[in-house]
Amino acid sequence: MGDILVGTASWTDRTLLDSGWYPQTADTPEKRLAYYARQFPLVEVDATYYSPPAEATARLWAERTPAGFTFNIKAFSLLTGHPTRVSALYKDLRPETDKKNVYPDDLPAQSYEEVWTRFLSALDPLVEAGKLGALLFQFPPWFTIKRANKQYLLEVAKRCAPLRPVYEFRHASWFEGDNADETLAFLREHKLPYVCVDMPQGHRSSLPPVLAATADLAVMRFHGHSDKWTSKDIHEKFGYHYSKRELADWAPKLRELADEAGQTHVLMNNCYRDYAQTNAKTLADLLDAG
Repeated sequence: MGDILVGTASWTDRTLLDSGWYPQTADTPEKRLAYYARQFPLVEVDATYYSPPAEATARLWAERTPAGFTFNIKAFSLLTGHPTRVSALYKDLRPETDKKNVYPDDLPAQSYEEVWTRFLSALDPLVEAGKLGALLFQFPPWFTIKRANKQYLLEVAKRCAPLRPVYEFRHASWFEGDNADETLAFLREHKLPYVCVDMPQGHRSSLPPVLAATADLAVMRFHGHSDKWTSKDIHEKFGYHYSKRELADWAPKLRELADEAGQTHVLMNNCYRDYAQTNAKTLADLLDAG
């Protein structure tokens, strides 16, 4: 069985800070990250989706965590085709527009290329420290299974090489009927890591909880089962605490997934108060016990 790293999709959420999970002595960003890194070997950085990271920030992350710690980085929204705030773009690359949000086609080709270059180069300190795990490309709900989108998956892999992009889909078409076999076969053929998910079902963005390793790295993200999944309030959307029984049912499935991959990353994305942290600790204990 390959290694399994368990962590959470945030360490700075304001409701987490209010929950009392951090000791009172962890009263600065530096101390909180150091404390988190003593509890878990892996974290996913969500902030990089909303604004591209600065190299200086990545250097601080590398310096403030122990050897062997792993950061997964969520790709900047523009690079996954999401609407992106003009104010989130690098100042010298902002187009002259009255729009609040832009898409890749709204930028000159040279500016779009420069966003890619700066986003990836800002992660150099993590690469140099051996602490960069994967780049999470979470695609929007309108990113359906079609030839152009499959080609974009290959383009992303080429742009990121030798870094590791991993792919999370949020449109049911990728796993409807025979498409499930087609999707997994395509990812395996090109050694593109699939992000498995546990999430509410019955929505256009819902994917079934299919566990499959399509490369030497497997990723599993737990989004919870909130009955307010469509809420625009992220804490209502992800405010779900897994029971120990639920996590115990997942543990053997995750071990089977790890049998197929060299390394498996498991991330709790139910980021409300300390839900993700306590669930991650319980799941890690269950995996160790097994």
